[in-house]
Amino acid sequence: MKSRETLLRLKRFQVDEKRRRVSQIEMMIAEFHRMATDLDREIQSEETRAGISDPAHFAYPTYAKAALGRRDNLRQSADNLKGQLDEAKAELQEAFEDMKKVEILDDRERASERAAETARDQAVMDSIGLRTRA
Repeated sequence: MKSRETLLRLKRFQVDEKRRRVSQIEMMIAEFHRMATDLDREIQSEETRAGISDPAHFAYPTYAKAALGRRDNLRQSADNLKGQLDEAKAELQEAFEDMKKVEILDDRERASERAAETARDQAVMDSIGLRTRA
């Protein structure tokens, strides 16, 4: 009984940890996209200010070039994190399935224990009933 509860608690903890990891990765991806969008606005502003929008132009603003590089790095990092996110979701699904198996087993064992207890109680009541009739 105690080990079953401990196992169930462990499985729930593992599922919670996997959920946190998925959530953290999703937040990181969202943050990278937000930062890339901010950089896009800054690049656009710098290009407008300079009047040059071609990065290959010799007078293209240095800040805009650097921001382009940072933006591209952020997008690449977000894309890399999507692979990790897929793995983390698969691990979460597996952990959730394991937890459900343990919960189902726990429910079956509890039902079996309740049925045995009910049968014992009924046997006691039957013996009391038979004694009072005799």
